[in-house]
Amino acid sequence: MTDTAIRPAAAGADTDTAAREAWAAWHAERERALTAPHGWLTPVALLWLRAQRRTLPGVPGLWWADDRGAHVLAVDDDGLVDAADTTATLRGERSWEVVEDGSTVVARFLPPGRDPLAAPDDVEVVVELVRRTGRYALRLRDPQAATRARFTGVPTYPYDESWVRDAPVRWYDAPQRVVVGAAQPGLVHDATLVGEVDVARGGVTRTLRLVGTPGKDGVALIFSDEADDVAAWRVLHTARPAHGSPTIRLDLNRTLNLPYAFTDFGTCPSPVLGNHLPFAVEAGERAPRRAS
Repeated sequence: MTDTAIRPAAAGADTDTAAREAWAAWHAERERALTAPHGWLTPVALLWLRAQRRTLPGVPGLWWADDRGAHVLAVDDDGLVDAADTTATLRGERSWEVVEDGSTVVARFLPPGRDPLAAPDDVEVVVELVRRTGRYALRLRDPQAATRARFTGVPTYPYDESWVRDAPVRWYDAPQRVVVGAAQPGLVHDATLVGEVDVARGGVTRTLRLVGTPGKDGVALIFSDEADDVAAWRVLHTARPAHGSPTIRLDLNRTLNLPYAFTDFGTCPSPVLGNHLPFAVEAGERAPRRAS
């Protein structure tokens, strides 16, 4: 199969200008989301819970996990407040359950030495409870993280209309469950494959598999490629076309870095086996500059 099997999206001068402007707006919104007070530039720790009650570095309270969920034992002096009601201090024992691969913010606290009169989103650390590979962990998100303070933007390749493609797609009759790796050693993720798509460049075509995105009307293409200055793998989220459509629109200019590329505390899924393109995808986000 050659490049002729993939139809570039139609574009004239006006269409190209509009597409570039839309991409610029999308990129600006992407950076605004990253720099949110507790966004993906702010994780500072990933702390795994054990069966025994214990203190954890950097977070108040005694924490543990068992078959009933994750738990904390807190007293007033701990300064933990309920994420759902920031006027309520956590006292005594509290418990939560999270589904596999899920997460929820359960508490907030003000670290010692920070101004209690400042805006909470400027100074308070949030405690996110995550469940991965059957285990619970706390991910701490600090608005004063060095990663956020030193952020100067996500480097990208220039917008290139040739990376916008209507690619042949084949939907599976039934979703296929597979296990993939993760950014953290020892973790795995369950992935739901919903179809496969042909991606071509320079006369080379590869078939990659698409992952369903629960709760969203779209699919994700998680892949690696041969470009030099990119993360080990990236993701493209795209809308799912009408049922029966023989093609799917892939705008690789909107290829994103997953959270693990910005922080050491991401647990992102890796590509399904074989989702590698043997050519450089010089489109979308490049490897981000890390704070040191």
